[in-house]
Amino acid sequence: MHDNTWARALMAAGAEVSLIPTYTPIRVDEQDVSDTHVFMGGINLYMEHRSRLWRQLPRAITRPLDHPAVLRILSKLSLSNDAADLGDLTLDMLAGESGPMSREVDELVEHIASRLKPDVVIFSNALLVGGLKRLKERFDGPVFCTLQGDDVFTEDLPESHKQRVIDEVSRRAQLFDGFFTHTRFYRDHMAEYLGLTLDHMHVIPLGIDFAGHGGEVSPTSRPFTVGYFARIAPEKGLHHFIDAALHLHKRRPGEIHFKVGGYLNPQHRRYFADLQQKTQPLGKSFEYVGSPDTLAEKVAFYQSLDLLSVPTEFLEPKGLYVLEALANGVPVVQPRHGAFPEMIEATEGGHLFEPRDAEALATAIERLCDAPPLRESLGNTGQAKVHALYNPSRMAEMTLSILSEHGTTLSPQPPSNKLPTT
Repeated sequence: MHDNTWARALMAAGAEVSLIPTYTPIRVDEQDVSDTHVFMGGINLYMEHRSRLWRQLPRAITRPLDHPAVLRILSKLSLSNDAADLGDLTLDMLAGESGPMSREVDELVEHIASRLKPDVVIFSNALLVGGLKRLKERFDGPVFCTLQGDDVFTEDLPESHKQRVIDEVSRRAQLFDGFFTHTRFYRDHMAEYLGLTLDHMHVIPLGIDFAGHGGEVSPTSRPFTVGYFARIAPEKGLHHFIDAALHLHKRRPGEIHFKVGGYLNPQHRRYFADLQQKTQPLGKSFEYVGSPDTLAEKVAFYQSLDLLSVPTEFLEPKGLYVLEALANGVPVVQPRHGAFPEMIEATEGGHLFEPRDAEALATAIERLCDAPPLRESLGNTGQAKVHALYNPSRMAEMTLSILSEHGTTLSPQPPSNKLPTT
């Protein structure tokens, strides 16, 4: 989602941008500006990892599995993409030009170097680094990498594979000309994690498209409502949210409503089913609304809340849901780790609590429940500062400035004063 917004912002600033999907088609609730062709399709990567015979099949036979429609259908099946199951596959991907996926690497490099011929290439994550060596052989321009959650995946790998993956990513990543992160926290964290120098790290704050956010909310008579909006996954901390809800329900039965939204991956269905069992004492005070299909549905979810909290287990590198909530005037309560202290300091739109402590989260929620003027102040201040600091135009301007410092001026297109609209 964020890479799509980033690409649209650069287009609006006058740059020509090709957003290339890898593994699967992208899924967004705004105008999709990505290419229609998916490179390094997930099914073919998996089959090339598993079968030597598959690697020898003509591409005319295997290429249909890279079609976006096919990948969308297959992605709905109960296939695991759990990092714990993917150690060997990850190492094969990182082997790049010398590994079993070399054909996929060559196709992507050929597309970039011979057809697109860009001024600069930006990888969306470090786990794509297997293609970097071959790209550098064919492409003379600078190649950057955006670091945005790579460590979350590698930390879930089996111990037998984790350090090998980190070492291989670190070794190959030395060929990048620079790195982008979205917070100072993550810059420092990933520099140490991958053995990178801070000289090549650039911080570009997140940016969100405000179209559709922040409209007038019709006053309704409802209980104080606290929301969670993120993937339904252990690392996102829904279990802490549920435990805090149970603490509050014991103290104030029926006074506070708890509303959960977000995508549920098949691999986490058991996790969520167990949590739903725990919520039975909450009765009608708990509601799961699924994953909104449209921007309007997502905004309606935010605007039905008085407070948002996503109490992550891991060190969140981004936290777009914080910005989206504040864009709708909804204050947040977040753990004091990862990117959140930096975001709360910048926006002044919420409070922090001790990480992985459901009782501390319950206390923070209750404090704001009983202080409507403070809540309103946090929401209003956060909304204003998100618009000022995290808008797409600022993100694009900072990107172009950093690229120009590296001697790269992107091919101009007719500039636009606003993001493209659907």
